[in-house]
Amino acid sequence: MAQSKAESLLGDFSALLQQVGVRGVLPVCNPPVAPDTKLITNLTGLQTFLEAYLAQVLYPVELPAIANACGHVRRGELRELIELDQRLAGDARLKPFAAASRQIGVLQLKRMKPLRDERTVQRYLRAVESGQAAGWHTLVYGMTLSVYSIPLRQGLLHYGRETLSALAQAAAGAENFFNPACQDMLGTLLACLPQNVEQTVPSSKMVTVPLRRYSQKSLL
Repeated sequence: MAQSKAESLLGDFSALLQQVGVRGVLPVCNPPVAPDTKLITNLTGLQTFLEAYLAQVLYPVELPAIANACGHVRRGELRELIELDQRLAGDARLKPFAAASRQIGVLQLKRMKPLRDERTVQRYLRAVESGQAAGWHTLVYGMTLSVYSIPLRQGLLHYGRETLSALAQAAAGAENFFNPACQDMLGTLLACLPQNVEQTVPSSKMVTVPLRRYSQKSLL
């Protein structure tokens, strides 16, 4: 049941990514990776897009946010959790994902409302309902790992795999996504995930890195 709770949140977020399309969730890149059409039809463009997400969003922001939220809930640190929520709101790298993230986070958080004994969960929910916090899906995911005693490493690996795959499919379309060349490229990117998870787990503070600059690549 614990694993299904985490999978439910990621399933909802992945489905929403498919609905809003790539334009709604493109990370900021220098140069921009925004395609002229809804779908990225070139493998080079898709790789550039996914590398931008990994370097700018997943590794420096989302994985540390999940890990820190998990730790705050385990220690009953509501104030620190709300401060983390508010810092995420000020991070420009999350702006393209904000609406989807909050929508799914609040939905999953409300599903945890029956857990009356989880005081930090209940108080965070009230903070979200009052507008004091946004309810980012990454923080709720971290809360889920804590509440249902899911190992942090396992949860971070699952999050990285599922989210990157969902973004790749939203960007490439189902037909191109299941192309062997696309799957090989995705596998290469995912091979770096365990190393980044190991770097995230020992961290006790929110860590971010400057935006990475990318060389010009054709998206045509």
